[in-house]
Amino acid sequence: MTGPPENGPLHGLRVLDVSTILAGPLACQILGDYGADVIKIEHPRTGDSMRGHGGQKDGVPIWWKEISRNKRTVALNLSDPDGAAALTKLAARADVLVENFRPGTLERWGLGPETLHAVNPGLVLVRLTGFGQTGPYSSRAGFGTLAEAMSGFAALTGAADGPPTLPSFGLADSICGLAASSAALMALRHRDRTGRGQVVDLSILAPIMTAVGPGPTVYQQTGEIEQRHGNRSTNNAPRNTYRTADGSWVAISTSAQSIAERVLRLVGHPEVIEEPWFATGRGRAAHVDELDAYVGDWIGARTRDDVLAAFTGAGAAIAPVYTAKDLVEDVHVRETQMLTEVDDDELGRVLQHNVLWRMSETPGRIRFPGRALGADTDEVLTEAGLSADEIQALRDREVIR
Repeated sequence: MTGPPENGPLHGLRVLDVSTILAGPLACQILGDYGADVIKIEHPRTGDSMRGHGGQKDGVPIWWKEISRNKRTVALNLSDPDGAAALTKLAARADVLVENFRPGTLERWGLGPETLHAVNPGLVLVRLTGFGQTGPYSSRAGFGTLAEAMSGFAALTGAADGPPTLPSFGLADSICGLAASSAALMALRHRDRTGRGQVVDLSILAPIMTAVGPGPTVYQQTGEIEQRHGNRSTNNAPRNTYRTADGSWVAISTSAQSIAERVLRLVGHPEVIEEPWFATGRGRAAHVDELDAYVGDWIGARTRDDVLAAFTGAGAAIAPVYTAKDLVEDVHVRETQMLTEVDDDELGRVLQHNVLWRMSETPGRIRFPGRALGADTDEVLTEAGLSADEIQALRDREVIR
C-alpha cells in the first residue's frame, strides 16, 4: 500500500510499546500500521524476547521484522531510576502506553498509573497480563499457553480419543493483541470526549475465552460439558477435513442449510435432504457418521483440483488445507495483497502479512521493518527534551544503549 504516513487514521498519535513477546507488540504493530508513531522500549542488554522467537536468516530474526515494523526502538532500563525518569518524560508526550509486566512492577519502578497520569492526565495505559491486575491468579506468570489451556480451547481441540491439544502458534496472545488495539482506541475515544485517560486492564485469558464460545453458559443452563470431537462440529454436519485421491486435504463447512443441501446433491445423495433431521444443523450433527461417509467417499475418489472445481461450481463452501508455501503461491492471496514485500536493510525484500484491513480514505502502510536494538534511542530521547550530555550520561551508566 502506498501513500504518505500522514494519511493513516492514527497519524499524530504516539504510542509507547513497553511490552514483550507477542500480545502487546502485536497491538502496537497494528496501531503503527495505521499511522501511529510507535516507540518500542527495550532493555539495553536483553531486548524484547521476541527477537529470539521464530526463524532466522543469517542470524537476523525474521518474525521481529514484522512484529516491530513501523516502530522506533529505544534501549532503556526502566528499573534504573534515571531510566524510569526518562520514560516519564516520554509518557508526558504520549497518547498510549502498552505494558505487560506482572502487576505491581511499574509501581515498584515509580511508573504506576498515578505517576504517569500526574504528568499526562490524558494518557491511556493498556496493561496486559495473563490473568488481570486483580484476583487470586494476578501474581502468576501468564503466557498464551496457559490461557489456551484454561480457556477451554485445549479441552475442545483434538481427536475424541486423544489428549487435549494446544495450538502450534501464539493463538491466545494474538487474539489478545487484536483486542488490545481495539481497547486502546475505545479509551482514546473517551479521552477525546472528556480529556481524561484511563487504565485498560486486559488479561490474555479473557479474549480467548470469548473466542472459544458459550461453553460456560451452556454448562450453567444445562449441565452439559462439550467434549473433543476432532474436526467435526456439534452444530452442523458435514463439517470436516477430507483427503483427496492425490493425497491432499480439503475442508468443508455446511453452517448454512442451503450449503448442506448443495453438498449432498453434489456427492450423489439428494435423498437425505428430505429426512426430517436434515433440516437443522444439530439434526445433521446427530447423523455425522452417515454424512461424513457420503462426503468422504466422494472426495476420496477425486483429485484436489477436481473436488475444488466441483464444489465451487455447485456453490458449496470448500477450501484447501494450506501450508505457508501454498499461501505464498495462492492467486487470491497474491492479487489481493494479503501478503506484501517490503525493503529491509538486512534481509532485502521481505514478505510480510499486509495491514489487517483496507480503508478507502485512510489506508494503513508498512513504512519500515523492525529495527536493531536501540537504533532510535538518541533521536527519541532528544525529542523528549533530554540534552546530549544527559543522554551520554545515561549511556555511560548503561541505562540506555
